[in-house]
Amino acid sequence: MSDLSISGEAFIDAVEAIVLDNVSREDFGVSELAEAMHMSRSNLLRKIKKYTHLSASQYIRQVRLKKGMELLNQTSLTVSEISFEVGFGSTSYFIKCFREQYGHAPGEARKAGRKVPARLPILKKYRMPFLAALVVLALAGAFFLVKNGLLYSEKPLEKSIAVLPFKNESSDSSNLYFVNGLMESALSKLQKIEDLRVVSRTSVEQFRNTDLPVPQIAETLQVSYILEGSGQRIGDRIVLTVQLVEAETDQPVWAGQYNRQVGDIFALQNEIAGEITDAIKVVVTPAELERIEKQPTDNLLAYEYYLQALDRMYEQNREGLLAAIPLLEKATEEDPEFALAYANLAIAYYYLDIYQIEKQYTDRINNYADKALLYDSKSAESLIAKALYYLHTKEFRLALPHLEKALEYNPNSSSVIQLLADFYARITPNTARYLEYALKGVQLDVGGQDSVTKSYTYLHLSNALIQTGFVDESIRYINRSLAFNPDNEYAPFLHAYILYAKDRNMERTTDRLLQEWQRDSSRLDILQEVAKMHYFQEDYANAFVYYEQFVTERERQGLGIYPQEDIKIGTVYEKMGYPERAGEFFDAYARYCEEDQSIYKSASMAVLHAREGKIEEAMEQLRIFSNQDNYQYWILLFFEKDPIIAPLKDHPEFETRMQRIQSRFWENHATLKKSLDAKGLI
Repeated sequence: MSDLSISGEAFIDAVEAIVLDNVSREDFGVSELAEAMHMSRSNLLRKIKKYTHLSASQYIRQVRLKKGMELLNQTSLTVSEISFEVGFGSTSYFIKCFREQYGHAPGEARKAGRKVPARLPILKKYRMPFLAALVVLALAGAFFLVKNGLLYSEKPLEKSIAVLPFKNESSDSSNLYFVNGLMESALSKLQKIEDLRVVSRTSVEQFRNTDLPVPQIAETLQVSYILEGSGQRIGDRIVLTVQLVEAETDQPVWAGQYNRQVGDIFALQNEIAGEITDAIKVVVTPAELERIEKQPTDNLLAYEYYLQALDRMYEQNREGLLAAIPLLEKATEEDPEFALAYANLAIAYYYLDIYQIEKQYTDRINNYADKALLYDSKSAESLIAKALYYLHTKEFRLALPHLEKALEYNPNSSSVIQLLADFYARITPNTARYLEYALKGVQLDVGGQDSVTKSYTYLHLSNALIQTGFVDESIRYINRSLAFNPDNEYAPFLHAYILYAKDRNMERTTDRLLQEWQRDSSRLDILQEVAKMHYFQEDYANAFVYYEQFVTERERQGLGIYPQEDIKIGTVYEKMGYPERAGEFFDAYARYCEEDQSIYKSASMAVLHAREGKIEEAMEQLRIFSNQDNYQYWILLFFEKDPIIAPLKDHPEFETRMQRIQSRFWENHATLKKSLDAKGLI
């Protein structure tokens, strides 16, 4: 026993050291610890239980709390700052855990100067086993609290629900996709109801295999109800247990146990959806009920292929897409009228092709999208598939009604809302709609515990805020993005420009961007921005150094990125004595202007005419642009900095035009704030 105690003590010392090395990483959990210890997860769980009488996740939490106590006694950091330093994404949860561990709040510990043991205790006698649980911190959004009433209410909506990942109790782990499919079906059916807010799949994924109590999960996700379940497939039968828990009371308001033939799966799914809506007293319209009860296929084998494909698509990478496609093709072979399978084939091929100049899959995307609509025109997935085809072919005005109709059929679809946010942010820019859909997305993608995901969610919100002129708010959230994940590759990039909006210091912005590019010289986005900053300062020699590298890599990789910058690139090449090469860029920019369908076309045309010396034509385009709405704040910050438009500044109407653009922006800013408030989004 003495040898065992020594080895156990050494083992726990090693575990504690690794956790402390990663204590600020909120995403550092049991799987990461097992990898760092070069052990299997099951062996790690067994040994930690043996020597500490705790589950692995409980032990990690204790190490974090111990470190938090040390920081309270040794630093002047606030409780909120310490909670983030020791890997708690929620200060309130840190305080709750701290009180449970030490019997008092963190503030009281600081006042009393209480001490903690030098190391966490080890239990040297084996006691009754406890269930070890792994808290999976996965893709989700974050909730926000913006000053001055800009965003977020802490009170969950009365009719709001999260469908937790169902637990697979099958002895065969390969049946996990089938149990996941049961959960996915419950989620997708409930999402079709406008009277119910249903948080996204990515938000709930973090709670797979969780040991957290329902009220805490509900508080994190800001919902009133939690649906949890477990199931297994035994031959041709499904055994399923589900319960609906009210968060406030932590009591089931409905529960069901089912033992059905696999062939009854669709009827079972509809029955469960009906029980849930009845229990919550949700209003379901006849049209919604029709969509909920529509059976996706009559062929169970086709459905199984489809569920397997979805599992791979949720990996959200190229390998997953390539693995999903043959499974979806098998599904359509089994059922040639399987709309969901056709829709997902179109979606998979779209994302395989998205960044390529030479598109390979245009016909396949269109063909599969048309088949999806043919067999189910009221499916959000079918409409998304066709919208992606139109985005693929740059027929943007045709894509928009398909996305809006998809949202009508599935008002809780976070994927549709994300597409609409991206549509108005990037494709057909409209800052007001971008911010609106960004805020709607926040309502569905909530409660993320993964610091990396939180970082990107804060980045997304910060970008929407700065584009609409909310400078101080955007600074607050870009700082949070960086705090959650200093390695976020896009946050420093946006941060540099937000700070420019605050201080208007072009040289400092150039230095910030250059530092970021030097950290990763493969970043073509930052590279062209560094060049552009030199261009705005009329430092053409340095602009040429960076533009030349950008152009070389853009052509080598066959990328069609930043066509709107070609006129600046051409100007720099012309200044540096390369008129023929410059002409190629000017011609490319002219083609870009002709094809542009956005609200910025007239502004781009004004720049083109200014370069050509067509002053009156340029001023007319500027007049047209001054009547546009919902353009980005960057127009106010950079348009007049462009050396190309210098000849326009002598025109007697120039100042009037620019003042009109400024005034219209701030009028729209005020209107937007009022509109979002009326919709309950701020």
